[in-house]
Amino acid sequence: MKKLFFFLFIFGFSNLYALEIKLEKIVDDIDKPWSLSFIDQENIIFTEKSGKLYTLNLKTKKISEIKHNLSVLEVGQGGLLDVLYDKGQIYISYSENRGDWKTSTSVAKGKFNQTNIEFKNIFRAEPPIDSGYHFGSRLVIKDEHLFITAGERGEGMIAQDATKHPGSIIRINIDGSIPKDNPKFKNKKDWLPEIYQIGVRNPQGMALSPFDNKIYLSNHGARGGDWFGTANYGENYGWKILGWGGTNYSGLKIGPKWKPGFTKPIKYWVPSIATSAIVIYNGEEFKEWNGDALITSLRDESLRKIQFKGNEFINEEIIFKGKIGRIRDIKIHKETGELYMLSDNDGLWRMYK
Repeated sequence: MKKLFFFLFIFGFSNLYALEIKLEKIVDDIDKPWSLSFIDQENIIFTEKSGKLYTLNLKTKKISEIKHNLSVLEVGQGGLLDVLYDKGQIYISYSENRGDWKTSTSVAKGKFNQTNIEFKNIFRAEPPIDSGYHFGSRLVIKDEHLFITAGERGEGMIAQDATKHPGSIIRINIDGSIPKDNPKFKNKKDWLPEIYQIGVRNPQGMALSPFDNKIYLSNHGARGGDWFGTANYGENYGWKILGWGGTNYSGLKIGPKWKPGFTKPIKYWVPSIATSAIVIYNGEEFKEWNGDALITSLRDESLRKIQFKGNEFINEEIIFKGKIGRIRDIKIHKETGELYMLSDNDGLWRMYK
C-alpha cells in the first residue's frame, strides 16, 4: 500500500522543531466513503454515500458488507452518512427517501450485527425537503444524549425558524425520546422539543472533548464564512442573518460577520476551506497535540490543527495539504492515538509517527 512521509516544522515555546508524519493507505477499493467508527482495536464500521455499510478488519484488510433496511436516497450531498458505534449499538444518519424526491436528515439505531442490521428511526428532520444540499448529519453521544447536526438544506432562513428542524443542532435521548431539560421546556417555548441550538448552515463536523466535556462543531459557510465553535444550549449561530464573513455565491453580501445576541465561533475561514470532520485530539501518538482540534477540509484537501483555550483562538497550523484528496472523516484509535482518515476519492489512510 502507498505510504507518504514528510516533516512538519513546528514553532515550540523556545525553538523550532520538526515532527515526522507518516501516512499509509490502508484500503482504496471503496466508493465515496463518508464516515467511520471503531468497533474495537482491529475493526471499524464505515459508510459509503451510495447506501452501503461495511466492516473492515485493519489487520487483514478484509471488507464485509452489512445488509440493512434503511430507505436511503442518494441525491446531491445526501446518502448514507455518519455512523457511530457505541456499546453494541449502531447509530446512523442518512438522507431518508420521503417520496416525490423529498428527503430529510434522519437518524436510525440498530443492534450491531456482522451481516445484517435492522434499523429503527429515532429522529427525522421535519419537514422533508426537495433538495440535495446541506444535510449536516454528524452524530455525537454525550451523557446518554445523542447530538445530531441537521443542515438547513439550502433553505437559508429556515435556520431561524425553530418550528422546523433544518438548520439546527438536535439533542435527543439515545432511545429517541426527548430530554425534559431541552430548551423548549426552559425558555424557548416556541421551539421544537428536539432542538438544542439554531442558526447553522451545514455543520459536517462535531466532536466531544474529553478535556472540558464540551461539544465542538465545524460548519460550512457560503462563499467563505466557514467556522469552528461550540454547541451551546438554547443559542443561535445566526444563519442567514449573519454571513460569518462570507457572501452569497452571486457575490452579494449576506450580512455581518457577527453581532451581539448570536453565538460567536472560535475561528472563521474566509475564503472557505469547506470544513468537514473534526476531533479534539487525545492520545499518545501525537501527545503534543492533546486538547487541540484537528479539522479536515474538502476544498483544499488539508488537515489543520487549531490551538485554542476556552473560546479564544490561539493558533492554526496546516499539518498537510493535497496529499490524500478530499478528507471526509477523521477518527482517533483509542489505544494507539493514531489517526484514521477517509478520503472521498482516495480510500482509508492511517497517520502516525
